[in-house]
Amino acid sequence: MKKILSMFALVTMLGLGFTGNTFAEDAAPVADAVATQTAPAADAAAIPATEAAPAEAAPAAAPAPVPNKGDTAWMLISTVLVTLMVIPGLALFYGGLVRQKNMLSVLMQVFMIFSLMAVLWTIYGYSVAFTGGSQFFGGLSKAFLAGITPDSLGATFSKGVYIPELVFVGFQLTFAAITPALIVGAFAERMKFSAILLFMAIWFTFSYLPLAHMVWYWDGPDAITDAASLETVVANAGWLWAKGALDFAGGTVVHINAGVAGLVGAIMVGKRIGYGKEALTPHSLTLTMVGAALLWVGWYGFNAGSNLEANGYAALAFVNTTTATAAATLAWSFTEWSLRGKPSMLGAASGAVAGLVAITPACGFVGPMGAIVIGLLVSPICYFFVAKVKYWLGYDDALDVFGIHAVGGIFGALATGVFVNPALGGAGVVDYVANGVAAYDFGAQMTAQVYAVVTAIVLSAVVSFIAFKIVDVLIGLRVSEEAEREGLDTSAHGERAYHN
Repeated sequence: MKKILSMFALVTMLGLGFTGNTFAEDAAPVADAVATQTAPAADAAAIPATEAAPAEAAPAAAPAPVPNKGDTAWMLISTVLVTLMVIPGLALFYGGLVRQKNMLSVLMQVFMIFSLMAVLWTIYGYSVAFTGGSQFFGGLSKAFLAGITPDSLGATFSKGVYIPELVFVGFQLTFAAITPALIVGAFAERMKFSAILLFMAIWFTFSYLPLAHMVWYWDGPDAITDAASLETVVANAGWLWAKGALDFAGGTVVHINAGVAGLVGAIMVGKRIGYGKEALTPHSLTLTMVGAALLWVGWYGFNAGSNLEANGYAALAFVNTTTATAAATLAWSFTEWSLRGKPSMLGAASGAVAGLVAITPACGFVGPMGAIVIGLLVSPICYFFVAKVKYWLGYDDALDVFGIHAVGGIFGALATGVFVNPALGGAGVVDYVANGVAAYDFGAQMTAQVYAVVTAIVLSAVVSFIAFKIVDVLIGLRVSEEAEREGLDTSAHGERAYHN
């Protein structure tokens, strides 16, 4: 227990010292927009009556908003790209890292989690995450996608610009699917398949959905016209959005959330048989590289797609995703080269993922030079946790979910608060009242970022612990020793990945 407490203290230290006395509530941050329930009225002026027109003639109605076809096409492509990240990207990345006898089990876990989350998201997940309720949890007014038709509109980040709400539903579905799938890498090769599915359903409901609501739910830019309306939007928004926390594409909602859950799972499920005593080496780094490449490609939809529009900010997120990931790949490889004497393919792939994780919350807020700095710094930090801290504390995070996703996500979330500063090349925070960029306040912004980081850590840790306990009581967490030695491919699924 002392080791576990020491570990959380070490992680929390990453965010200490970045506090201030005020919150960045004076300007609404750019965050994932909620699909509005009804389309706001357009701002076009009514056509004046002519002199010959009867005095009682009513002015013509303003034209109804129409979804932008270019933005809609881009969002459909982005949704496909994020799906590519999960199946096959994440599945192959994880599958190559486990031993041959467990390859199919990891593929099956990712495949089934994606399918399970897609169904749960459609039934109640979208409604809980992206409708009003409290600051911490949405409602069920759109359960079973009630009231959402092909004509329903969803807000973007520009006033008067919309996409079909169904497109937003589908795009966010992929985020809800990949986040739980990331967790399985932490306890790979030893957890019951039924236990994984039950845990994911509980964790999705009580950790992912509330955090997504807190970070990303708001009424959309058209609801903000003056200071008074901004106050109303802030009052109705998710708790962390209202605090001014910036998370463009999921540093807190996805990566810290999943990484902390993975750590809790690795500890509660226990170490693999032979851990620390025998080599538990990856069976196919070739497949891991293929998976990492698919993750990188799919991540463009993840990050640039989170802009919800095909414009300059999407291009900024796209370029930042490339530069940060490239810098992180180089940084990890050179760090490993200097410390171990040889750069490895596994290290390069790990660095790429660390860079992708770190730039995720920042991609639409920072400039390309800031993205490079984020990439260069995140890899040594994650390398330290993967190569040193994990062994000092004695937990078996099989595929380094905590060391890369949680630690990289924490660093990325805090770095976002620094490099969003226009003086450092950042895009700044949008002020929808003035329709411009708000003044940057380091103390307020970093306070908001620390709030988001700590909230994600605490929420995921508490929910994960309770969920694992429930699953353990109901069906047990771990496979038998015999099944683990045989391999989960045959013991759990009756199949083999390879036949020699």
